[in-house]
Amino acid sequence: MENEFQRSVSLRVSRRGERNNQSQQTKDVEDRFFSSGRMPQDYPMKIVWKRGFIRLVLVAGILWMLLILSVLLFHVWSCQSSITFFSGILESVETTLVNFIFAICNKDSKVFNKDSKVFIMLDTMGLVPKPQHRCPIPLADDPDTVVIPKRRTPDKIVQNLSYILEDELVNNESQLPPLFGGHQSWLQREKSFKPNSTMKVHCGFMRNGGAKMDPADIKYAKKCRFVVASGIFDGYDAPHQPSNISLRSQKLFCFLMVVDKKSLNFIKKNITVREDADGGKWVGIWRLVLLHHPPYDEPRRNGKVPKILTHRLFPQAQYSIWIDGKMELIVDPLLILERYLWRGKHSFAIARHKHHQSIYEEADAIKRRKRYARPLIDLHMKIYRYEGMEPWSSKKMVVSDVPEGAVIIREHTALNNLFSCLWFNEVNLFTPRDQLSFGYVVYRLGGLFNFFMFPNCEYNSLFVLHAHNREHSSVIEWVKSLDEFKGNSSGLRESRGGLGLWNPYPGNLDSVHLPPVARPSKAG
Repeated sequence: MENEFQRSVSLRVSRRGERNNQSQQTKDVEDRFFSSGRMPQDYPMKIVWKRGFIRLVLVAGILWMLLILSVLLFHVWSCQSSITFFSGILESVETTLVNFIFAICNKDSKVFNKDSKVFIMLDTMGLVPKPQHRCPIPLADDPDTVVIPKRRTPDKIVQNLSYILEDELVNNESQLPPLFGGHQSWLQREKSFKPNSTMKVHCGFMRNGGAKMDPADIKYAKKCRFVVASGIFDGYDAPHQPSNISLRSQKLFCFLMVVDKKSLNFIKKNITVREDADGGKWVGIWRLVLLHHPPYDEPRRNGKVPKILTHRLFPQAQYSIWIDGKMELIVDPLLILERYLWRGKHSFAIARHKHHQSIYEEADAIKRRKRYARPLIDLHMKIYRYEGMEPWSSKKMVVSDVPEGAVIIREHTALNNLFSCLWFNEVNLFTPRDQLSFGYVVYRLGGLFNFFMFPNCEYNSLFVLHAHNREHSSVIEWVKSLDEFKGNSSGLRESRGGLGLWNPYPGNLDSVHLPPVARPSKAG
């Protein structure tokens, strides 16, 4: 035992001696190294450079991978974009690069083909931008060569149109407050759908009903024969400056942006607003027209005033082009009038909806997207169904019952003004979803109202669509039952709009069943 203990101790001593010798040797090497003629900083600098080089390689590798990914995404995007994108850069990009881009975009390419694993993987990750639904527009070559018609379209059906400005209330309604759209009765509504040579109809702007313009804006609008109109309410959007506007159109057209007080304050805080000597407020080419006392509780319904009743706000206008506030116009307005009105001798043009042709399909999509109270949408559609509105079919004389209402191109004839009034009255009586009422008014006029409904892909070639400043949300959008509207204590009822949803309907709707919907789109 003692021998084993002595051997163990001697081994530990010998190992400690070896470690001491190695430490001494290392110290001697370091002494010799620093005693040489080199700078004392060389040794630690080598360690720093070694670590820095490794980091540099790692960073360069990451940047290289990001560069490859960026180029890859650019090529995928360029393959999905319109070929016209490249026409603008051919002069500024080297020929070899352009040829390379076109080569990889070739339909036979194994890397960027839509069936390739790379494309499918990027598409699954949401990194492939969806191609916009656009197509070429057969526009005239030059706005300066467009010939403006000397004569307006003659008024053959309706020759004298006037508007009701005072409410005709019965005794038990004499204490009701004045409304912008008036208290239109069901009988008055029915009579308005029977065109005569002389007519007097409800058309908003009832006395003391709201929506007043400043005197300076009224004076300015009196000189406007050609109008590009838009509107922003509740601060949802910001003005977008039109592009490709010729000098001729800049002199010919008035660009009028109708806003409420909240939107005007938002614009002033975020965009430079110029004020002229007459008190007019300008953002670039747009003149801001302030609408005092918005007539409705719902901002969406307020937006229908300048959109549908453009002829009432600007009565001297002979032609108007309406665009939603989220749109940026990229085509000269004179070319738009020539393409959609004068060339085909039309007086009213609107784009067809991208997905839906039947108002019942559109109503179903609105409910799925929760864009308005579901039971009120159903009640709206039941009234139309009771009054004979059939789902769209190829037997109808129109290509679709559902428009894309973000752009409306019209000549302000008496019949077109009547149609706009009737369309607005439906929005005033029922829901603010105006695409549900358009086809119904066309149906009620019995083929007397002719219009040009152009392809949706052309609509997308007229504008650039921008996102709203914020998403619109209202508690009424989440209502599931009519019981939630009982009484006024809930605060869900609109006090100044949707009167047809609250006044007893003269017909029996209990037996009305809405037609089945095929759901051609994935809305919602």
